Amino acid sequence: MQHHTYADYLIWSATSGNELIDGVAYVREPPSPSRLHQEVVVELCHQVTHSLRGRHGRAYVAPFDVRLPKDGTDDDQIDAVVQPDILIVCDLQKLDDRGMRGAPDWIAEVLSPSTASYDRTTKLSAYERAGVPEVWLIDPTDRSVTLHRLAAGRYARPVVLPLRDQTALAAVPAVSIDWDRLPAM
Repeated sequence: MQHHTYADYLIWSATSGNELIDGVAYVREPPSPSRLHQEVVVELCHQVTHSLRGRHGRAYVAPFDVRLPKDGTDDDQIDAVVQPDILIVCDLQKLDDRGMRGAPDWIAEVLSPSTASYDRTTKLSAYERAGVPEVWLIDPTDRSVTLHRLAAGRYARPVVLPLRDQTALAAVPAVSIDWDRLPAM
């Protein structure tokens, strides 16, 4: 199997919108995310952006390249580039014209039948290695969210909550999600 880097990714990602984890290319095939998936992402982004107004931090949605270097790896040699559904970055120095370099403060992935397994295993492992403090895996079908929070460099036992009431982000205390504002599922 060929080991790819960010330099390779820059060549082929322009036409495919893919991801790269540990040098392995993950090609996302059509179809595009479902309408419900997009509605959840839009509502989350709206709430997060509103909560961050006047505070230090920004929210982004896919496609948005997040380069996850190992130690001081040069950009062209990075072998992990992901596109989380939504993220928050508080250290604005991580941002550049290519997206961002380094771990976001919070990531949410809205699970789809075609990507759920990948998000729960491959991507979650990459987030843990990169030191992402908090990752939420939102399952619109089960109406649940699984919270993964970093403790001593590893994700602690996940917490599973129903999509109701409000849930506060631990990594970005000024932000919480009101699940009752999500579209009917």
